[in-house]
Amino acid sequence: MPIWTKKQKEYGLNANHRWNVKLGAVRSGKTFQDKEDIIPRRIRKRAGKDGLVFIIGVTEATVERNVLRPMRDKFGSNLVGTINKNKVWLFGEECYCLGAEKINQVAKIQGASIKYLYGDEVVKWNKEVFDMIKSRLDQPYSCSDLTGNPEQKTHWFKEFIESDADIYVQHYTIDDNDFLSIEFKENLKKEYEGTVLYNRYILGQWCNAEGLIFRQIADDKERFITDKPLETGIISIGIDWGGNGSKHSITATRIRRDFRILQTLKSDVKIATGTDTKEVMSWIIKFIKEILVTYGNIECIWCDSAEQVLNNTLRTELKLNNLHIPVKDSIKTEISDRIEMYNILLNTDRISFLKNKTNTIVEALQTALYDEDAPKDVWIDDGKTSDIDSLDSFNYSFEYWFKQLASTSIY
Repeated sequence: MPIWTKKQKEYGLNANHRWNVKLGAVRSGKTFQDKEDIIPRRIRKRAGKDGLVFIIGVTEATVERNVLRPMRDKFGSNLVGTINKNKVWLFGEECYCLGAEKINQVAKIQGASIKYLYGDEVVKWNKEVFDMIKSRLDQPYSCSDLTGNPEQKTHWFKEFIESDADIYVQHYTIDDNDFLSIEFKENLKKEYEGTVLYNRYILGQWCNAEGLIFRQIADDKERFITDKPLETGIISIGIDWGGNGSKHSITATRIRRDFRILQTLKSDVKIATGTDTKEVMSWIIKFIKEILVTYGNIECIWCDSAEQVLNNTLRTELKLNNLHIPVKDSIKTEISDRIEMYNILLNTDRISFLKNKTNTIVEALQTALYDEDAPKDVWIDDGKTSDIDSLDSFNYSFEYWFKQLASTSIY
């Protein structure tokens, strides 16, 4: 029999409303109880009644990872099946599994009567998907359990939970989880210290993103500057192609093979306006050769995927120079995910910049500002406030390994 935290016991006693919501910090125990007890109990209580069961997350893949897989490990594959064409058998009931990140999911909900809804990471859903769901909990016994991490104070979901709907809301901080060690909590707090994510992921607060994004390096640049290159690791290069009013940017980084440390080896920019392709390619080849001679083999070159003509031209230039380095399209990670990753690396001193060779990247990080008018956590990209071109090439150079870098983090 599971031993519940104080907050989990409160939820078990009081979550008997149409909308039951747990919001707050990461690793605070919000979802453990759901997979162990709440979801199977809600489904079985409504077995045989009119209506459908929906398990919804940001994507179908996150539903499998965050909800179904842990339940399958607990109860076995006979009670928790696998998703097949948006459907899965759970505790004897056919349930629907959907991702709610995109508006096109609305059509899959239209016309449905929902008797039970479990919602994972609801704050990241598309609002129109959620609005459609609200109209579908139309049975007298319909109910939902929703979890998420707070974001901006102006977020649509904050407005919903403060409405006069039949809602029970719990707020969690990291310290509400009695089963985490003090050391674990302190390490997690350190990763987000001094950032808007500390308020959201540690204190569980709705908080707007304002001002400088990377205060760690803005306030103490020397903490991250080094004249000692990493001796081994994965070297890769990122290139962001410039257009009118912007710059071409190139960055080389090295990741230690245990994925604990990221080092920026060299960065450079070139004005795009008035510069022909031949000149740009000569500049890039020179940069690449310097990296090869100084630091060793380059694993890959990641280029802005929107400029296929220039990417193909670079491939040709590499062959002409007898440089056998693959050129691949950048992944273009979401800006909010970049901001979170950079802050974790900075807070835990897992990132460094070679002295006098990476000034463009360092300055770009020092001056990056939150776009306070944006609905998500993004930086201002107006071509004036900070050097976003350099931040793009920097990101392209190592974003392929984001998961590995995150997996070595306490988070």
